[in-house]
Amino acid sequence: MVITMNYTGDVLNFGMAAEKGKAAGIDTEFFAMADDVGVGRSKGGKVGRRGIAGSIMTLKIIGALAEKGGSLAEVYKLAQQVSANTVSLGSSLEHVHVPGRGQPNPEEEMPEGEIEVGMGIHNEPGSRKVRASLPELVKIMLAQLLDPNDKDRAFCSFSPSDKVVLFMNNLGGLSMLELAGVTAETALQLERDYHHKPVRVISGTFLTSLNGMGFSISLLKLTDTNLGPGKSMLELLDHPTEAIGWAAPVSPQTWSSANDAVLDNSASAASDTRPTNLTLTDPAAAKKALTAGLDRVIAAEKDVTRYDSIVGDGDCGIGLKRGAEAILQEINSVPQLPADPVALLVGHIIPVVENVMDGTSGAIYAIFLNALAHGLREQDHTSSGQQQQQQKIEVTGRIWAAAASSALKSLAKYTPAQPGDRTLMDALIPFIQTLEQGGDAKQAARAASEGAEKTKEMSASLGRTVYVGGESEWKGKIPDPGAWGLAEFFEGMADGV
Repeated sequence: MVITMNYTGDVLNFGMAAEKGKAAGIDTEFFAMADDVGVGRSKGGKVGRRGIAGSIMTLKIIGALAEKGGSLAEVYKLAQQVSANTVSLGSSLEHVHVPGRGQPNPEEEMPEGEIEVGMGIHNEPGSRKVRASLPELVKIMLAQLLDPNDKDRAFCSFSPSDKVVLFMNNLGGLSMLELAGVTAETALQLERDYHHKPVRVISGTFLTSLNGMGFSISLLKLTDTNLGPGKSMLELLDHPTEAIGWAAPVSPQTWSSANDAVLDNSASAASDTRPTNLTLTDPAAAKKALTAGLDRVIAAEKDVTRYDSIVGDGDCGIGLKRGAEAILQEINSVPQLPADPVALLVGHIIPVVENVMDGTSGAIYAIFLNALAHGLREQDHTSSGQQQQQQKIEVTGRIWAAAASSALKSLAKYTPAQPGDRTLMDALIPFIQTLEQGGDAKQAARAASEGAEKTKEMSASLGRTVYVGGESEWKGKIPDPGAWGLAEFFEGMADGV
């Protein structure tokens, strides 16, 4: 079986091979695959449709049949059948650059934002040029693939009852993320507008056009092969292969499951948290202290941003302010905060930090606060597996210190930062150590501020400041922004106690 795509040069040369085979007494069949609808009947003339990515499905299916022992006649007939039931259309933002031909003429380049619909894999022109968003482009392409009223391009008829395979091909210049987005949008519109839920979705890089900045959509209508069990189009498409360029087909069950798996934020995290017997002496006073600390962070935003603009990327102050404002909004939205400190952390503070604060510092705070909640839970020595209601344990400074120390040990698993590295740890660790030594909140906050102040004289060994040049311009003048912001929080909280 000699098979190629329908391009004049390929047809002639592969045809020559087929005839040589016949001349040598070898039983030979020749077939030129054609699936492109970018060029209609009138323009295609005697040449007919071009072969593009949809032809890969033909190769996969007839290859599987041959491996299963299909005869030459069966393979040849099936190649014709699959090709006749396949339609494909590509679109690209730019013509490809052929290596060795020098830089393209600027006059030949496509204008920015313009997309050529129907462009061939060898830079052949398409059917039209458009300016469109991705959803608009996919809508245009599906209409050209499926419109039965387009007599020039309706090479295959589709009805809602037909089973179809969606085959998405990267022309070479798309990332995996971009191709996944295109595939999701195409599947969405195919089901919503044409009532076709593909029995398989296959997405990958199968037939490239060098660095082609585009993709193609192919649809295969599954029809009866009359070849018996195990030899339907779908079974042959699913047949195992070791071809490194092949991508595993995605079944409708998997596709639907992935789309339906959404996060449910309707219930408060606090309702799912196992309570402890720990209790805050005065939840209102705790709220006051927390509010004072958060207000101090918000007020310090300009200073922290200025520091970070010199030694970082300038977003530390905004990130801390955004997190502080979100926590304030959360704790002010409930009539009364829970007396259980674990419920307070898990139900009202940690989710805000995880969802609002990003970057390295956001992850550090989230890890520390989760570990702090666990550390508090470890201080509830009266708890049992069944969580019986027992005498409440008042949360003292000693309990906070033990829980914070435990959280610090957990945090050390994920960051090597220590005092002297010029990070927020230069404020956090002195604060916790002072509490461990019996100091009160004001003494601990003072230690944190002193630690943050010391960062002015430190060279960075971790964080973005490591890559910032001109150390002589800021050393001795600018503190670590993260340490400074955290120290401000501790000072404000201590003032609010």
